[in-house]
Order: sequence, then C-alpha cells, then structure tokens
Amino acid sequence: MDLLHDLLFDYTLRTVALGTAALGLASGALGAFAVLRRQSLLGDAVSHAALPGIVLAFLLTGSKELIVLVAGAFASGWLGSVFVSQIRTRSRVPGDSALGIVLAVFFGFGLVLLTYVQGRPDAAQAGLDRFLFGQAATLVAGDVLVIVILGGVALAALLLFWKEFKLLSFDPEFGASLGFPIGRLDLALTTVLVLAIVIGLQAVGVVLMAALVVAPAAAARQWTDSLGTMVWLSALFGAVSGVLGALWSGGTAGLPTGPAIVLAATGIVTLSLLFAPRRGLVWTTWRRSRQRGRIRADTVLADLYALYRQHGSLDHGHSVAVLDAMSDGPGGAARVLPVLAEEGWARPLPDRSWAITGEGLRRAEDLLARLGRAENE
Repeated sequence: MDLLHDLLFDYTLRTVALGTAALGLASGALGAFAVLRRQSLLGDAVSHAALPGIVLAFLLTGSKELIVLVAGAFASGWLGSVFVSQIRTRSRVPGDSALGIVLAVFFGFGLVLLTYVQGRPDAAQAGLDRFLFGQAATLVAGDVLVIVILGGVALAALLLFWKEFKLLSFDPEFGASLGFPIGRLDLALTTVLVLAIVIGLQAVGVVLMAALVVAPAAAARQWTDSLGTMVWLSALFGAVSGVLGALWSGGTAGLPTGPAIVLAATGIVTLSLLFAPRRGLVWTTWRRSRQRGRIRADTVLADLYALYRQHGSLDHGHSVAVLDAMSDGPGGAARVLPVLAEEGWARPLPDRSWAITGEGLRRAEDLLARLGRAENE
C-alpha cells in the first residue's frame, strides 16, 4: 500500500513510472517484430552503437537535454543498423558476426569518446556515464514528454505500415513478387525500432536496453500465435515491467531502476516459459504425461483385444503378469488397468485377472481401424 501511495503522490516515483511504462510500451511492441524476424541481437547492436552518437551530440552542442542526446543516439544507432545490413548483403560475413563487429566498433569508439569527455577539466560533461547503465531516477517531466512523443511516433508508424511490416516479417519474397519495396520497408522497420530503442537509453542504459526489447516479446510469443495479440501482449508486458521496476527500485535503497526493470521483464519471461498454455513447460510436461498414459492404456487395451481374439470369450480373464509381459514390463499394465476399468473398457474378475468388456472391444476395433488407415496413408 505504501508503494501504491507513493506511486500516486510521489512526484519522482510517478514520473519515473510513467516514463518507464511508456518506454516499455513502445519497445515491447516493436520488439515483437525483431523477435519474429530473428533479429533479437539487432537491439543489442543498436543500443551499443548509440553511445558514440550521445557523446558526439554533447560535444557538438554542449547540451545535455534529452532530446539532443536522443537525436545523436538515433543517428548513431541508425548508422550502425545500416552498417549491419550492408555487411550482411555485400560480404560473406554472417549476420551474427556483422552484429558483433558493429557492436564492438561503435561501442569501443563511444567509450573512447566518453573517456575523453570525462577527462576534460570542466564539469559540464558530468552525467553522461548514466547512459551506460541507465539512471531512471533522473527523469523529469520534460524527459517523460520526450519519451511519450517519440514512442507515440514509433507506434503510429507501426500502425500505419502494419500490413507491410506483417508481410515483411513473414514472407518478404511474396511481398517482393507483389511489387512491395521490401528493401525500403526493411529500412523503415529498422528505423522505427532504432527510435524505440534510443528513447530508453537514459532510463535503462545501452548495456541493458536490448533486454527490454527482446524479453517482453519473447514472453508474449509463448501465449499466442496471432501477430496482433503478440504485439499488444508484448507492449503490455513491457509497460508492466517498467512500472514494476520503478516500484521495486523506489522501494529498495541503492537499487538502480534499469536493472530492476530488466529483472521484472525476466520474471515475466520466466512465468510465461513455465505456465503459458500450449507452450509453457508445465503445460507441455502435463500434456506429454497424458499422452504417454493414453498410449500405455491403448497398448494394454490392444493386448486384451488380442487375447480375446485367441480365446473368443469376454469372460476369459488374463493375469496382470501376462499383460505386463506383453506391454512395457513389470508394473506397466497394473497402472493402466484401473484407468481402463474407469472408462468401462476392461473389468476385473474374482480371480484377480482382467477381461475386456464389450465397450472395450468396440474401442479396440476402432483404434486398430484408425491405425490401419494411418498406415495406408
């Protein structure tokens, strides 16, 4: 309750929560396309490539206003993404190697510039190092307004070119055959993604920003097969991660907001990997267990049917040992027979043997008929 009260009435916490929520909303929505296009590491490369642009923007203007530094970060990050694309298409260097080259070169250059700036005798450069790991507590209302406006521009572009970006993500060859400018669309989507990344560098930092792009989308992918649902879920998970990280950081002394946001996003990913329907590990384990149990039950039922065919009587019982020998070893049939009895497909006899029922007979004949049709196909 204290955190909720602070969120509503504490100016700093409310400002940070609004800024990180807007950031998570934009980066989560755009991150869905990066994940679907298997370009998750592009966010890492762009965020690191933005560092020299931040420092150069400060050197050229002498201003530490967020809009100025974001403009420099955008130019540098966009240039880095173009270099990655050109290396991929004009050389034999693999895509992951191209990302690594651009990340290392741009980030190294940025660190050199940052070291130079910090070594200057004046104090005007103080605070630029916050872009390495983020410092959301320094956000003010003007910074939040910049994040909201630029994030809104990124989301508006996403909605405006929704069909084109969808085609680009799933079947660019088909899109090219229809006459769509796939190269330009790829550049446009990359540009929007770069914009969504650079607006969060002050809050999360160049080192961790890629996680806020990838994690919400990875979590959303576990819950749905629909692109639209995935994008909105990813945006929601990103916004929730931002708010939870801000609350956690606000309630814990000495905990930076950026890492807290990333850890909150990681928690959402973990829950999604475990409990998401159809794809979650818990769901998958339960489903496979049911499938194995169904296969064992069908196998024992088929064995009872085969024994019935030999003896020709529904009252002729067969011992558990015989059924074990025919199935998967000791104990296999004993676990399955009560299940068959519950379904009405088998029944125990007074001498502790088991016999197939009329209903089980029809079930077994249906299973064998379907198996025969499947083999013929």
